[in-house]
Amino acid sequence: MSKVRQKARHLPMRLVIGIAVLLLTAWGALALWHQMPQHPAARWIATLAWSASGLSVAVSLAGLLERRTRRIAGFVFGAATAALLMWWGTLQPSHQRPWADDVAQLLEARIDGDHVQLKNVRNFEWRSETDYTPRWENRTYDLTRLRSADLVLSYWMGPHIAHTLVSFGFDGGERVVFSLEIRKERHESFSAIGGFFRQFEQILVAADERDIVRTRSNARGEAVYLYRLQMSQANVRALFLEYLHAANELRRTPRFYNTLTSNCTTIVFELARLIAPALPADYRLLLSGHFAEYIHDLHGLTPGHRYAELQALGHINERALASDASGDDFSMSIRQGVPGVPADEVSP
Repeated sequence: MSKVRQKARHLPMRLVIGIAVLLLTAWGALALWHQMPQHPAARWIATLAWSASGLSVAVSLAGLLERRTRRIAGFVFGAATAALLMWWGTLQPSHQRPWADDVAQLLEARIDGDHVQLKNVRNFEWRSETDYTPRWENRTYDLTRLRSADLVLSYWMGPHIAHTLVSFGFDGGERVVFSLEIRKERHESFSAIGGFFRQFEQILVAADERDIVRTRSNARGEAVYLYRLQMSQANVRALFLEYLHAANELRRTPRFYNTLTSNCTTIVFELARLIAPALPADYRLLLSGHFAEYIHDLHGLTPGHRYAELQALGHINERALASDASGDDFSMSIRQGVPGVPADEVSP
């Protein structure tokens, strides 16, 4: 068989291997870049050396290098890959880092029958995104007075990506919001790409609505929407308790945040699936900005309304800003006109 025919026969396999090598090279370069942020020189050297190794293999597969050079390139890349994977395996999540103020404390839940004590409920006073008074509180809740659950979506990066929160309401107007978030260190800022590469741990925050919702609508200027969830009292209680169990588990065992598989939306889905195992997977679990529409299609929002109507009536920003000017109760103000919210929740 001629050399030309041999090359033609092996071309599809080389193409597949070449694509795999390029994908691995890109993944490794991003992993190195995001895991060495405090050592710029080392980050550049490691990333460039790794990329050069991968690209040399891709070039060799195209038949542009001599056989001996191809073998050397393959050996070097194989050794580099083994070293990279061994290093990747050493990266472990931790609770012991210099955390940013708003994620400095881990939530701790103590459950005694119908009574729950939460330690480290966040209730910061936010004047702007960077100007705030820290305040962590211990609170107690009576589960027999738990009445409602609201889905809150805060859009910070276009219409397809939103941060997902769940707010639980009790008789008397008391509320607590749960939110799975990245646990930033003091020098860090959020990176969606970094979230794929173990750059951040995760934290489950319990907070007052004036803290965690108002900071998004009023301090950050994000577009925030609130929807009343249609759930039985038993399921509202079950979901609340699942959040507490998740918080205690996370307190015992630190975990990395993952932009795709372990984020603010997937935890809501995972906890809800413990209650209703038949919940279907859906692309809107990844495109979190459409999560409320997904819940609506499952008949989980207030019935008798089209989704577009629920979305329009659930937009809270104007009411949230007005509550600052008037001094009205924030939680009551943002629920004015939201379908499914009874009158006693929006008036003193």
